[in-house]
Amino acid sequence: MLVCKFGGTSMANSSTISKVADIVLADKERKYVVVSAPGKREKDDTKVTDLLYKCFDEAAECGNCSKSFAIIRTRFEEIIEGLNIDLDLSEDFEQIEKNINASVTPDYAASRGEYLAAKVLAKKIGYDFLDAAEFFKFSDERFQFHYSLDLLKTTLAEHPYAVIPGFYGSNAEGEIKTFSRGGSDISGAVVARAADARIYENWTDVNGFMSADPRIVENPANIEFLSYRELRELAYMGANVLHPESIFPVRSVGIPINIKNTFEPSHKGTMIVPDDKVSDNTNIITGIAGKKGFTIILVEKSMMNAEVGFCRKVLSVLEYENISFEHMPSGIDTLCVVVSDDLIKNKMQKVVEKVRESVNADNVELHSGISLIATVGRNMAARQGTASTLFSALAKAKINIRMIDQGSSELNIIVGVDTQDYESAINAIYYAFKG
Repeated sequence: MLVCKFGGTSMANSSTISKVADIVLADKERKYVVVSAPGKREKDDTKVTDLLYKCFDEAAECGNCSKSFAIIRTRFEEIIEGLNIDLDLSEDFEQIEKNINASVTPDYAASRGEYLAAKVLAKKIGYDFLDAAEFFKFSDERFQFHYSLDLLKTTLAEHPYAVIPGFYGSNAEGEIKTFSRGGSDISGAVVARAADARIYENWTDVNGFMSADPRIVENPANIEFLSYRELRELAYMGANVLHPESIFPVRSVGIPINIKNTFEPSHKGTMIVPDDKVSDNTNIITGIAGKKGFTIILVEKSMMNAEVGFCRKVLSVLEYENISFEHMPSGIDTLCVVVSDDLIKNKMQKVVEKVRESVNADNVELHSGISLIATVGRNMAARQGTASTLFSALAKAKINIRMIDQGSSELNIIVGVDTQDYESAINAIYYAFKG
């Protein structure tokens, strides 16, 4: 059995949905399909989910969202007409608009794109439609995985073929609750677990994971096999082909995730598998990913290493200011704490003063305009000279390293560089290991 999830680009219009239908019906093992809301049809288009959020804001402000909702209604009507299916969603449209006008919740509004898209695809391919609110359950904003899994297993046993909207569920009061953006990936993984799928196929608009961002590195290699742990590292650092939390439902039972391209279905894509199932290869690194927009808090104090509770005091200041940290490399007399620019902006001077006071620091400095780059690979720890190759490549490119942090698993090396050097650094690292 295969469980498929199709993203917003795959569900964008009648033409792309026809491709989805062809893919599903081409293999009788594809019994359960999870869908996102329609995404952008072209670069300047607006995703249906964003239109629904706009409807909610409009209704909250004006008491009526008829103008914005008419765009959504028209878009789905055009999809239905283009697919040439006998489906009347007028009652759904009326109920959804009424509920949004009543300002039910923003989660309810946002979820309706998936709800309507699933109904459309179910009609097109002749599968049952199952409402995710019936078995994806939340409590106190937290997803109840095991309870939802039990409900879903019972439901699937009664429906051998079904289309399920992703992204949302409901709480004990029946209110719609959503995952974070991109959460349809999680929905699909839970369905794959409940169905005991052989493979969880995640269909998108790219041929799997690339070993670097193709907007930065020209024609980077495709990653054929990726371990769950490598995926987590790359996704955390910005390689956003797949929601990083979507591996958890399937990892514990070893269900592989196959990232596939709806618009090039014959391409094998990237297979994400347990560590012991990754095919052997000679590549030292698997991929490179990075993110911009960080600030380094540098704390200096003599004999810092002998002071009990030093790091706790520094982190307590950040906790009080509601600032999470990304990394915390340290030396004998120095400590670096890396935080997001978005979290520390408008608090910089306050944080500096409080940190200096809390630990009686010799010096506290902030270095903004920092980007982080992660070089990830399961073979890195077993190869001598990996770090040397990386640092030599940056030195030859005349790029100054502002921070170094290697994970305890030795699966990655993270460096901080000035944002102006970000693209050059990624290219330097990529070609140094390309061999």
